[in-house]
This record gives sequence, C-alpha cells and structure tokens, in this order.
Amino acid sequence: MSVKKIFAGAKLKEIRQRLAITQKEFSAKLGVSLPYLNQMENNNRPISGAVVLALAQEFGFDVTELASGDNERILSDIKEALADPIFAETVPPVSDLRLAATNVPMFARAFLELHRAYRQTQERLATLDEALGNSSAKLQASPWEEVRDFFHYCDNYIDAVDRAAEQFSKGRNSPDWVRAKTITMLETLGVHIRFIDTTDIRRFDASTNTLTLSNQAAAPTQTFQLLLQLALMTQDKLFEATLDFARFHSPQARDIAKIGLANYYAGAAMMPYAQFLDTAREERHDLERLTRIFGVSLEQVAHRLSTMQRPEAKGVPFFFVRVDQAGTITKRHSATRLQFARFGGACPLWNVHQAFETPGRFLRQLAETPDGVRYISLACEVSKSGGSFGAPTPRFAIALGCEIRHANELVYTDTMDINNPEAYEPIGISCRLCERRECHQRSVPPLERQLSVDPFQREKLPYRVS
Repeated sequence: MSVKKIFAGAKLKEIRQRLAITQKEFSAKLGVSLPYLNQMENNNRPISGAVVLALAQEFGFDVTELASGDNERILSDIKEALADPIFAETVPPVSDLRLAATNVPMFARAFLELHRAYRQTQERLATLDEALGNSSAKLQASPWEEVRDFFHYCDNYIDAVDRAAEQFSKGRNSPDWVRAKTITMLETLGVHIRFIDTTDIRRFDASTNTLTLSNQAAAPTQTFQLLLQLALMTQDKLFEATLDFARFHSPQARDIAKIGLANYYAGAAMMPYAQFLDTAREERHDLERLTRIFGVSLEQVAHRLSTMQRPEAKGVPFFFVRVDQAGTITKRHSATRLQFARFGGACPLWNVHQAFETPGRFLRQLAETPDGVRYISLACEVSKSGGSFGAPTPRFAIALGCEIRHANELVYTDTMDINNPEAYEPIGISCRLCERRECHQRSVPPLERQLSVDPFQREKLPYRVS
C-alpha cells in the first residue's frame, strides 16, 4: 500500500517561526539534521513520519494541519479565481495549482489579490460608466473582502483576543453574570447606559459618554453590544497590535477589522473558550441547549463553534455560513476541507437554501462533495423581527456542519443512516468549480471540461459535459 507523501514546507516554517526558534534548535527538537530540516522547509523532501510524530509529541501540534489548513483554502480560492472566463484558455492543471499553494503561498495570495482587483475594476466599469470620465476615481481592493480574508486565513481564531475575553469571563456562572459585570465595568469607566425604543441597535456618544441600546433588541443582542462597547474602550492596545500585524492596505479595512475584533471579543466573552468547549462536548453540540446555557442566539452559537481552533485544545472543525434570500453568502468560514464560493452564491442543492421555506425548524442533510468527502449539515432560518408592524425584516439562513467522521460528537446524527451511501446528497462549491456531469441544477458549465451540443436531443442540460 502506498503512503501519500506530505510536502508542507511553508507550514513547517510557519510552526518554527511561531515558536520563535532557529532552524538549528528546531532540527534538534525534531531529531533531524539541519540540512534535512532545510530541505523539508523548502519542499525538496517530504515530511517524514518521525518528524510528524515529533511535532505531535514535542509541541502538541495537530498533524492533520500538515495536509490541510491554509494550503487547501488557498487552492480552493485559486480554482475559483481561475473559473473567471478570462482564464478560459490558460487554466493550469490542478497539480500545478497545488504546488503553488504549497510552495509559494505568498505568491498565490498575491495572485488572488490581483484577480480581486481586476474583478472590482470590471464591475465598476460595467455599472459606473460615468466614472470613466473622472480622472480622480481611484480603484482599490474592497476593504470588506480584505478583512474577510484576514479572518479566513487566521482560521477564524484570534488567539490573543480570545484569551483576553476568556480572562474577562473567568468565574462566569450564568449569562446574567456576564451582563452584570459588563455593565459594572462600563459604569466604572463613566459610561451612562440607556435603553430606549429605537431602531439603532447601539449608539455611543463620546461627548457625553452615553451608550444607547435598543430595547427592541433581544437580550443576547443587548449583552453582545454591551461587550462590544467595553472591548472598544478597554482592549484598544490589543486590537491595534493585532491590526499592525495584519498590515491592511487601507484605513477603511483597518477600521472594519477593528470592529470585527471587538465583535470577536464579545462573542468569546459570552462563550469563554474552555467552558464553551467542554459544554459543547457534554451536550454533543446541541445548538438549542447551548443557546439556553450561555444565553446567546442560535447564530452566535453557530459562529462561535466555527472558531474553536485553539492549537492545544481544538474543537470539532465546523464550517459556518450565512446566506440571504438571493443565495448570496454574507458570512462564511470553514475549518474543514469544504470551502465556499468567494463570489456569488452557494450550491443550490445545499439545505441552507431550503431553510427559508421552513422557519423555526432545523434541517439536517448528509452531503458529499465532488472530492468524495462526506458532511453533516444543519440549516435554520435566523431572521429577526423589524421591531414593529411594517418594519422591514432582513431574512437570513445559517448552516453549520462538519465532516461525517465527527458524527458521534453530534446529537443530530443519532437517527440518521450515515453508513448508507445513498443517503448523501451530491453538492459542490459553485457550478464553475463542480465537476458533476449529471447535476439537474447546474447553471453554467464546469471549468476544464469539454462540452458537446446535440441539436437533435435535449436532456436535463442543453449540452453534455465530457
């Protein structure tokens, strides 16, 4: 039986740099020579089994990251970028793309940045013709996408911020405890807190040091916003240091990321890492039970579960996504091999789209991606009231899932026939990347496949995929 060789030089170098030790020190701890370590870090040699074992024993490293992690995310993103019709005649084979993601990840990310800038330029030219005559118009990368990628490539886990929030919640025994402590600390800082009938969820007036919250918002939302304000006032140095490390290209991206870090702190304080991880395991990830125990919303629980990637205490690797009624992904993260489309919507066969039809219910789906990996996916509508009759109600649905190998850790799989291959729905990332030939929901042909058109025969699609 052949064993798959692991070339993960970039990841190995990242581990060493994270530990802040020299190649000589690292090679000694791994039990290999300095030249051999240098060859592995440059992908001239595969990582040996002895090194994999040493990484686990000496540093407690999750060795599954060597075969996945950033490389798979980058590869998925490159494949989607190359689905752009501009590359129709020059698409490299997947083996070359994998080499680029593994050996030169920074170059691969630079390519993704370039393609993103190209797309945005094309979109502006198509929708804002009048801007062509404006010589001062400046095209730049979307700050929102830049921030999204920052969290995406951090595995949606920010260690320093997470630990600071956990320290704040040390001694937590109830949701009311967290809320009371937050209010006390804000008042100690001289903040006046008001709850009024307003559609603005949170507003802070720095001139009067007054924090106004909507009494229309649910209690978990109010607590979250209280914590967010406290984070902005007490964790500024930590946030700024993290933002310096990120090196955003625009001040707008930095501002958006700072709010993102404050949001992260708030969620982590409401659901402190160790306590939340232990409870999630005890409850077998019953989302409704977790919402009651921690006094949070369903979406907050699902999002938090997708961040449980602390190196020495990892939870089940979940994917998490939120979509609107048009199928556009508004939030996305995956700690699994499943990656989401960066542009456009998700696979129409995925149960997250059906959740809008059954509000208040959990939908369960066994799904299989084209690479043969099987998942359990939970979907639910999470729309919130507009606060009054006639007020607009934004509608969203969320999906949370993991690979089926973690099925025993989820209460939702107890009555499902997970060993039956016929029970799995075939899904993909997007039509351009999905190579399934017989999909009845396909909207556009797949990349890297020849098409044949028969004018005398019409099947499910107006063409056949070779």
